[in-house]
Amino acid sequence: MSVPATAKSIAPVPSGLSATRDARAPWLLAILFAVAAAASGILLTGVSVWFLGAVALAGLGPAALTFNFHTPAAFVRLFALSKTACKYGERIVGHRAALLDQVRRRAGLFAAMAFAPATRAVGWQLGNQDRLSDYLDDVEDVDYARLRVTMPVIVLLAGIAVMIVATAWLSAPALVPIAVLLLIIITMLRRAIPRIAQAWMAVRISQRSAGRYLGAALAAVVPLKAERSFAKVSGLAFAHFKNVAAEQWAQRRKFAMLDMAAGLLGPLAALGVLAAAWHAGARGNALLAPAFLAFSWLAFGETTVGVARIVLARIRERSARNGLADWNAGTSVAAASPFSSTALRQLVLMNVPRRDPDGRGLGAALNLTFDSGLPTALIGASGAGKTTLLKQIAGWIGDDNDGRFTGDGVVLLTARRRAMSHLCLHDAAILADTIRENLFAPGASDETCWAALTAVELENRVAAAGGLEAWIEQDMLSLGEAQRLNLARAILSDAPLVLLDEPVEHLDSEQAPRILSRVLSRLNERIVIYSSHTQFDAIRGAQVAL
Repeated sequence: MSVPATAKSIAPVPSGLSATRDARAPWLLAILFAVAAAASGILLTGVSVWFLGAVALAGLGPAALTFNFHTPAAFVRLFALSKTACKYGERIVGHRAALLDQVRRRAGLFAAMAFAPATRAVGWQLGNQDRLSDYLDDVEDVDYARLRVTMPVIVLLAGIAVMIVATAWLSAPALVPIAVLLLIIITMLRRAIPRIAQAWMAVRISQRSAGRYLGAALAAVVPLKAERSFAKVSGLAFAHFKNVAAEQWAQRRKFAMLDMAAGLLGPLAALGVLAAAWHAGARGNALLAPAFLAFSWLAFGETTVGVARIVLARIRERSARNGLADWNAGTSVAAASPFSSTALRQLVLMNVPRRDPDGRGLGAALNLTFDSGLPTALIGASGAGKTTLLKQIAGWIGDDNDGRFTGDGVVLLTARRRAMSHLCLHDAAILADTIRENLFAPGASDETCWAALTAVELENRVAAAGGLEAWIEQDMLSLGEAQRLNLARAILSDAPLVLLDEPVEHLDSEQAPRILSRVLSRLNERIVIYSSHTQFDAIRGAQVAL
């Protein structure tokens, strides 16, 4: 595959065992810093309390004259400095490790996004803005999962293990209330996790809806203002944003309750240790070791605050990995569909609402029938809803309640129509890639690709550029060339339902009917629906006036 000079200058990413070692080493160092910082904080608190207690006991008798202040004071300074140093080390090394992960991971993720079946099957790049927004959020959630989940969990579990061992050694009876409290926290977590996941999904869906409504309002600001309805439509968008804020506030309240319960672990464990020691008869100097342990539990309690954020980060990471798996899937949408290129003979629309580009209703609902082998032209002026209807048929706007779609007598829900449709918009998106990859037909032979390019009269342009392996970008093709390349994608698609939006808008009056006739001829076994401002008498097929 040919690549541009800028791409060749990028240093290759290490692979194999070397790449694994390069990726793990910074994370191991960051985890060691995090554990050392937590241990230093715990020891700092424990030694400080032990020091103060020892000084108080020594001051009550002759032992004050021989008490060594220097050693414990030195330990206090040592742990204070080591805690600060380890915290900075954790931040620096941890963020460096996260950035190295991004360099290693994002190239593959975004390459998968560009080659994703959903992107190629519809013939336009990232046409689903909701999915694009979710994708960017998912990439960030995966990028920072180790910082937000893995490292805090390792520190938390390591701290609990050490503190339980120390408690079993110095004050074993205190393990009973500590175990009860841990059991309560674990039970609360198990009950809270589904609620947190549900609340997070509600926020995500509300944000998606709010952005969609606001985008529609801004895109149609001129006609909406002319009809004095801009305030109403934009108000609907901001109402969704208000719902997002309310859901986030409710989510924070749930987090606060969970963090409060987890934060009680340190203080209650400390009280349990002191109470067990006192009940066992420890007095005076005998209380110094239990006091050290008790205040170590108190210091450890600081690491348990924020456990709800760890849980949320874990939920988001799991959802993100599932979402990114859709982009990384190697199978094509057409291959996953139960339909072949000749399987769908008839498409019936019943009570499908007509809409204009900003989603408002247009006249009566539609009842239409489309047959394979008989291309249907949607004729109408700009704003009549032709493109919107094509998107509705393709399942890219609307939902399963917007009318009834059946194919050969089988109900076709939104997801199924997406899988079986090839939507070819007139403003073609050209990927920064080779011409072969821009044809969206990875399994097609060279002969098949050249035949499609010849049908749209683009073979000479491609040959002059260097053939199928030539690198192209959006600004390297004229509008007419990009549109013809888009039509070649439609020819090479094996979807049983092909939807062409203004397929010859950027072509001249002589070339337009000639190319359109060839395209429709090569798609004669599919159901083909195309929109047009004008009627071509030489083109065989049905017509629907909108």
